[in-house]
Amino acid sequence: MKRTLIATIGVAAAIILGSTAHSEIETTKALISPSDIKWGPAPASLPAGAEAALLYGDPTKEGVFALRIRIPKDYQIPPHTHPKAEVVTILSGRFNVGMGPKADRSATQSLGAGAFMAMPPQVAHYVFSDEETVLQITSDGPWAIDYIDPKDDPRLNVAPRSGGM
Repeated sequence: MKRTLIATIGVAAAIILGSTAHSEIETTKALISPSDIKWGPAPASLPAGAEAALLYGDPTKEGVFALRIRIPKDYQIPPHTHPKAEVVTILSGRFNVGMGPKADRSATQSLGAGAFMAMPPQVAHYVFSDEETVLQITSDGPWAIDYIDPKDDPRLNVAPRSGGM
């Protein structure tokens, strides 16, 4: 009898907590069609030429966000780290990613549409693109990028442009 009561209470708690979590998710969902995506300048922390579209959340604040980045052909992001983990999916195109504090194109791995990458915090990496590529970054804000060589940081080397971060 006592076991049945404990099991019943456990099931009831799971249902109540589960429905609360579900209702919280329901109130924060975002449904965006590809034709509704609005592209603009990428964050100023990325080299000039990229575009970005924020799909969910706010990368400048605490919490989960989803950000699409469109990088042009022959684009590169010098060696850098992020303070928080990043989950990246390549949606179209192809780019090359390498690990370590020095960029070495011959040591990169090519990732095409459908590829997935989970980058732990503080892992140095760099990117080269041979064609236009669209990728989606999902992470926990606030998002930041720290260049291994401060001279590579576009925020320090160019006139201000819109795009923050």
